[in-house]
This record gives sequence, structure tokens and C-alpha cells, in this order.
Amino acid sequence: MVNTKIIDGKAIAERIRNEIRDEMDRLPASIKPLKLVAVQAGDDSASSIYTRQQEKLCEKNGIMYELKKFGPDISAERLAGEIEKLNLDDGVTAVILQMPLPAGMDPLALQSAINPLKDAEGVHPANMGRVIYGKPCLAPCTVLAVMEIIYSTGVALEGREVVVVGHSGIVGKPAALLLLDRLATVTVCHVGTSMAGMLESHVRRADILVVAAGKAGLVPGDWVKEGAVVVDVGINRQGDRIVGDVGFETASKRAAYITPVPGGVGPVTTAMLLKNVVEAAKWKIKV
Repeated sequence: MVNTKIIDGKAIAERIRNEIRDEMDRLPASIKPLKLVAVQAGDDSASSIYTRQQEKLCEKNGIMYELKKFGPDISAERLAGEIEKLNLDDGVTAVILQMPLPAGMDPLALQSAINPLKDAEGVHPANMGRVIYGKPCLAPCTVLAVMEIIYSTGVALEGREVVVVGHSGIVGKPAALLLLDRLATVTVCHVGTSMAGMLESHVRRADILVVAAGKAGLVPGDWVKEGAVVVDVGINRQGDRIVGDVGFETASKRAAYITPVPGGVGPVTTAMLLKNVVEAAKWKIKV
């Protein structure tokens, strides 16, 4: 049996926040205080919980926070106009557009309305494009969290067999690109892989396994290769429990390193949101 290490996402997040505070201390007074503005349209309860978490996180780490909340009847044109005002406001360091948007709105079009240098979530097409070239300016927070967690294990990526399960535009695809830049051999699996009955065979050979499909128990723990690094991005409600995409109980007896759910990727992702705000401030100096 492998001596598995459960990766402590909260400890990694605390280290990142300490580094962020040090970086903020070194920023010139001309761009302080840093300010994150969240734009929310509608009354989605999960989105409202997330904005409250953002506010507390910013407060604790010396970043100003403002929520601009609009009713579900706001037009896409007006919402884009409000985003443009934030783009032009020198007092705003970074902007985040809360999801979901009211029915009929195009998320990509509105995310594209954010100045890429103020894009706190790293989802603007220009920022995604920089990921392709291995020179991210502001990258998706969850992807940055996945990479930070892998780095924390000390396991070298070069030449490793990496399998990413899930090919979403904000996690699976950019994660695969950043892993490729570290000279890992990357396979991306998706619903088509599962339909073809090939998911198990791919997972079993993974030295590093990143699962971000959003389906509880999609990857049984006994598929995990002994000594693998497992990063479970999934967050799924199962009765009164929150579980990941990987069968944790069995996988934790086989993997060398594994993230728990909750307490793994989640805390690091929120820390990376703050890091992106600081990066946005630094880009403001460069341009």
C-alpha cells in the first residue's frame, strides 16, 4: 500500500496569500489601494454566496471590494456599458463577472467586454490566447490552482504521463496547455472517451491525474495508478455531503498525493483570484 499524502489546499492557499501580501507591500503607492469589482446580474443564490466570500477574502487581505448588482431584467447592452465604465475607471484594478447570467445573455460576449488587463478570472479570449503561447498574463483561477497544487508535490512534470478528464474551456483545455508547456505528455479525456469505453484505460496509465468533469464518482478509486498524483477539481453535492469526481476512499490508498474534496482545489482557487488581482495591478505598471 502506498503511503499517501493528502494535499492540504488550505495550507497552500495561506502560503499564497502571504506571498500576495508581500507583493502588495512592494507595489508603488500610485496604484494603491487595489480594488476588485464584481458584477452580478440577477439573484442566483450560489452567486450571492460567492460574492460574500469574495468580499470577506478581499477584506482579510487588504484589497477593496465592491459589488455592482443589477436586476435580472437588465439588458446585455447596458451590462456591457457598465463593464466599460469599470474598464475606464483608474480606481478599479480588476473586474469579475458573476455567473450565471440571466437567460438569453451570451457569457463569452460579456466576458470579452472586460479589459483583458482587468480580467480577474483570466477568461477573456486574449488571456486564453496567451495561455496557448505559454505566456499567461491572467489565467483562469482554477487552472492556476491545479498547477500550484502539482508544483507543491515536488513531482517533476517533464516526461510524465498526464491525463486530464474534462475539456471545459476554463479548466480542462487551459490546464492541458499549461501542462504541455512543462513537457508533460498530456491526454485529454471527455464524454466521447467515456462513451467509447476508453476512459478507464487512459486513467490507469496516468502518473498525474486531473479530473474536472463535474460528475460524482466518475473515476473509481481503483482506476488510479499506484503512486500517482491526483488533483480532483470536481465539486458535487451528494445528499448532505460535498464530494469530488474521484472515488476518494479507494484512490487515497493508491495515490502518492491526492486532493480532498472539500479542502483541496477550492481554497487554492480563491487564493488565485487574489493573485490575479495583484497581477492585474502589476500589468497596469507595465503598460
